Amino acid sequence: MVDVNAQIDAVTRGAQLTEVDGEPARAQSLSQVYPSSLADVWDAVTSADRIARWFLPVTGDLRQGGRYQFEGNADGEVLECSPPTEGSAGYRATWEFGGGTSWVTIALRAVEDDTTEFALTHVARSADLPPGFWEMYGPGATGVGWDQGLMGLALHLRGDGQLPPQAAEAWMVGEEGQRFARRAADGWADAQIAAGDDADAARRAADATYAFYTGQTAPGE
Repeated sequence: MVDVNAQIDAVTRGAQLTEVDGEPARAQSLSQVYPSSLADVWDAVTSADRIARWFLPVTGDLRQGGRYQFEGNADGEVLECSPPTEGSAGYRATWEFGGGTSWVTIALRAVEDDTTEFALTHVARSADLPPGFWEMYGPGATGVGWDQGLMGLALHLRGDGQLPPQAAEAWMVGEEGQRFARRAADGWADAQIAAGDDADAARRAADATYAFYTGQTAPGE
């Protein structure tokens, strides 16, 4: 169902130090080019019906100033929303989960008439991360989850269906899912090293992330 190597290689990952209101923060970025028009990708990432088919069921008011809720996951507020114009589109929202708030930005860019770049940036204040969380897992903790989202969007835009949450969990602990988690975690280690972090620490974090996503450790371990 999934060409793991092709999907992993299609994603560009980045990890950066930044600031939010003058406070240190961590930023993760992912991008992938999809063989779909800007209008189609925009609809796929803003329509509640379509988001549920590649990511998670979502309810709420999906427009600027409105609030959303992903089933069993984050909620938040849509802070900015720019529909397609002159070859680009995007939105920015808070990502409120586990008592903390971070920020997600989606940016779309038409590469050609039927090809669109999707870019996601997730920013969290360093002080809001649980103690030891970054040292244990690095950017892969949430990064592999976003990788799953980009894979889901790829399947959806190709018309290959989706993995329902229960099936996705089973897929991740199977042979194909484990290969996906391994390569995605290693991809985030590469991004961490490129950002200047210690290579050995980044590889250990990738191992911990891989173990978590494949059910070998419990949350919080």
